[in-house]
Amino acid sequence: MEVKILVVDDSLPDRLTIKNFLSEYSILTACDGMEAMRVLKEHDGINIIILNLRLPDMSGFQFLQSLKEDERLRKIRIIILTNSDELNNEIKGLRLGATDFVRKPLHKASLKTRIDVHASLLRAEFALEQRVDAQTITFDMIFKQAPIGIAISQSSDPKHSDQVIVRVNPVYEQITGRTKEELFYTGWEQITHPDDLEEDMKNLKKLHAGEIQCYSMEKRYIKPDGSVVWVYMVVAALTPGNNNKLNHICLIQDITERKQIEIERKYISEHDRLTGLYNRDYLELLFASDAKQKKSLQRAFVGINLINVQSITANYGFIYTQGLIKKIAEILRQYCTDKCILFHTHENRFVFYFVHYKDKNELIDFSNAITEALESQLATDRIGGGIGVLELEQDQYEADIDIVLRRLLIASERSISLFGKNFETCFYDQELEALVTREREVMEALIAIATDECTQDELFLQYQPVVNLKTGSVCGFEALARLSTEKLGMVPPAEFIPIAEKTKLIIPIGEKVIVKAFRFMNKLKELGYDAIKVSINTSAIQLLSPDFTCRMFEMIDQMQVNIRNIVIEITESVFTSDYEKINKIIEKLRETGMHIAIDDFGTGYSSLARENELRADSLKIDKCFIDKLSGEELDKAITSDIISIAHKLGHSAIAEGVEHDEQLQYLKKHGCDKIQGYLISKPLDEQAALEFLKKHV
Repeated sequence: MEVKILVVDDSLPDRLTIKNFLSEYSILTACDGMEAMRVLKEHDGINIIILNLRLPDMSGFQFLQSLKEDERLRKIRIIILTNSDELNNEIKGLRLGATDFVRKPLHKASLKTRIDVHASLLRAEFALEQRVDAQTITFDMIFKQAPIGIAISQSSDPKHSDQVIVRVNPVYEQITGRTKEELFYTGWEQITHPDDLEEDMKNLKKLHAGEIQCYSMEKRYIKPDGSVVWVYMVVAALTPGNNNKLNHICLIQDITERKQIEIERKYISEHDRLTGLYNRDYLELLFASDAKQKKSLQRAFVGINLINVQSITANYGFIYTQGLIKKIAEILRQYCTDKCILFHTHENRFVFYFVHYKDKNELIDFSNAITEALESQLATDRIGGGIGVLELEQDQYEADIDIVLRRLLIASERSISLFGKNFETCFYDQELEALVTREREVMEALIAIATDECTQDELFLQYQPVVNLKTGSVCGFEALARLSTEKLGMVPPAEFIPIAEKTKLIIPIGEKVIVKAFRFMNKLKELGYDAIKVSINTSAIQLLSPDFTCRMFEMIDQMQVNIRNIVIEITESVFTSDYEKINKIIEKLRETGMHIAIDDFGTGYSSLARENELRADSLKIDKCFIDKLSGEELDKAITSDIISIAHKLGHSAIAEGVEHDEQLQYLKKHGCDKIQGYLISKPLDEQAALEFLKKHV
């Protein structure tokens, strides 16, 4: 018997692929439903249709309905092509008369196995009809020599009964590992894997009720030795012409080897190789599946974001770090339950997916338990991090997993920024959303400035006078960067500078600040103020950029500023890392006549030994020490000691944030060299600064 197959798919490559996979069969093709109907009219004897449900003009479902309504065509076996996430389409297709389905992407072994079984079933049915009607030996030959297992059963009871399995061929016995007699006494229910039994029974019930003519599935049989064999099974109703009540025919093909490969591939695709935990791809599939079901679920995510991992890798090596990540995975794995699944979504990040949790307090208690476990185990490993929590509304089904993980990361990074590496918990909420939105808008404004996209002068400088306490006159200005946009209004430096540093935009932004400060210096020179110095705050990121000094000297040459009037201010904290490198850079700047001031002195973590080695000219005493120079705090003040240290190290002392006369008198008494603050003047726009200078020079 020749088996003819019609392939209906709008993709030419897919049609050619299927034709190549099934080269031993007679193949016809059609690009859409209309052409397929024409081919069916022109060609008799088409036994199987392979149908892509996504067709132009006539959909696959419309095509199935047309076949169902045509008595001549309704008996053709139809195998539908679907994607792995189209379960509803598979169910709808099967209800409209499809016999089986194959999921894309197409795999030769999977497709050929299904077609071979269906072809064998067709041949067996044909041979059975021939045997009943013409008394030929064709059926016996096919039955005994078929390369697949065949069982013809008259029993409607999966357990043994007074009805019997009529015939079983040798391959069926070989695959199941049982003889015909054993199969009769045992019944196929006892040898079917428990996880597959419910689906098999449900399908068989529909078959006996006449709701379907056949069904197919992948299932497992349990052999006498306890091992499991995977089979692809097709079961069809039989109604021979002599009224013998043969109930159904079952065809099976051993797919154990292929299935093991599939299971291994599935495991690899769903699990992280290092930790063995579920990965991000599986989280996405699971989350999408839960969303499609639209059940009223109380869902939440708890994310653990590790820090310092890269530095540990740099110090101890990749293998050591991998061991730590595996150790952390094992700690977290202990907290998995049926309603709480753990995923390793990124090298340094883990996520718990909660379903059916009680309330927010349960998430807090869970996070606290995680914190305690991690801190006790990782105290000596110097790995820290933050915990972010995101709760979803019960009817929030449209959320994308990328958005979920981004919000979870934002919450955990917020925890790190607030609490350091102590694994504190931060919930994602509308307030945090607004904060993130604001940060993004500030960053976009900085990008526009850095790339010269903004036409308005949104980045500008103000200048705060610095007064020499010995002469009482203005000896310089500190240039302070300001940001103001139409959308954001005035943005505080404490807000936009950390964002600029985090994004490295501080490098181009800082260069623009230097240019603006140099222009102000040239205006001072034009007005005859040749001795007035201008201080420019410089980030460690700027200093350590490869071409900082070269660009600085280029700008000085281009703008012809007096290099001796330039003061570069660097915060004390920059010396805690790359100390030697930064010290060499500032020494190179000082060699040209430029001055170096250490800003916020006393608030960093440098030792006195390091302060002695600094290549600096001035120490700027932080405002927190100046604030103590009034009232009851005065007796406890150590500001005089800081002034003394500065002088002994060969530096001048500059006090910041001076606001009261009592502070001024203290500083004069203890020999402070210069001051700045609101007692003298607030930061001024350029023109106002020049007017102030005229009065106080």
